Order: sequence, then structure tokens, then C-alpha cells
Amino acid sequence: MDDVTTLVSGIDFKVRKLIAQQKKLRNENATLTIDLNQLKKANEEQKQVIKGLEEKIQILRIVKMSEGKEHNSDIKAKINELVREIDKCIGLLNT
Repeated sequence: MDDVTTLVSGIDFKVRKLIAQQKKLRNENATLTIDLNQLKKANEEQKQVIKGLEEKIQILRIVKMSEGKEHNSDIKAKINELVREIDKCIGLLNT
């Protein structure tokens, strides 16, 4: 009878240990999920910053090209294209 009691006691101990470990892992998973969501948000913000900087680079290139005052019609066309793209972006942000 002592053997059965010992076996049951051992099983009970192992089950309690597994339950505690499961609770710990669930908490860790919740924390990691929150961290992941924050990192995704930061990643999206960084993508927006990069996009803005790329647009600024494009504008600077156009300005450099205009310093030579060559191909004014090409420069105007590129500026108009950029303005249309910016308007589209603003429209998407407003929806």
C-alpha cells in the first residue's frame, strides 16, 4: 500500500510541477506577444521615417538637377509626379 501512496504522491508532485511550468510559460508567452506587437509598431514607424527620408532625397536630387537649369520641363514633370504621389499618400492617411 505504501508503494501506491508513493506513486500517487510522485504523480501529484509532477502534475503540480507541470501546472506551475505551464503557468510560467503562459505568462512568458503573453509578455513576448506584447513585445512583438510593440516591435511591429516601431518597425512600421521606422518604415514611415525611411519613406519620408527617401522622398526628401528625391526632392534634393531634383533641386540639384534644377541648379543647372537644364531640362526644366523634365524637372517640372518630376515635381508634379511627386506632388501627385504625396497627395495620394495624404488621401490614404485620411481614409
